[in-house]
Amino acid sequence: EVQLQASGGGLVQAGGSLRLSCEASGSIFDEWAIGWFRQAPGKEREAVQCISNRDGSTYYTELVKGRFTISSDSAKNTVYLQMNSLNVEDTAVYYCAAALPVGSNWYEWLWDYWGQGTLVTVSS
Repeated sequence: EVQLQASGGGLVQAGGSLRLSCEASGSIFDEWAIGWFRQAPGKEREAVQCISNRDGSTYYTELVKGRFTISSDSAKNTVYLQMNSLNVEDTAVYYCAAALPVGSNWYEWLWDYWGQGTLVTVSS
């Protein structure tokens, strides 16, 4: 069974930084993509950033360009999301998910497995 464990959320002031972690079960790590998504109160879930462990390709949305960085540590089966220059609009529950990297649009891949979410709150 595939399991994802997200952690690292918390309260931070605007302009600050946080690093989220997503630990994945070993059976999927090397061939799958791990993505981060977020859902703010009253809003739909949106894609944030993704990394394909198959070839190291990374993908992101314009909302986080230049501020967030995704990385992968295969020895720890963990994907990280480094978030810098946070603003109040980044407040959300952040989820990590796993998908086979098949298709042209990463946010439309079949994200079959999801972690439990970690809350990020950015204060002004």
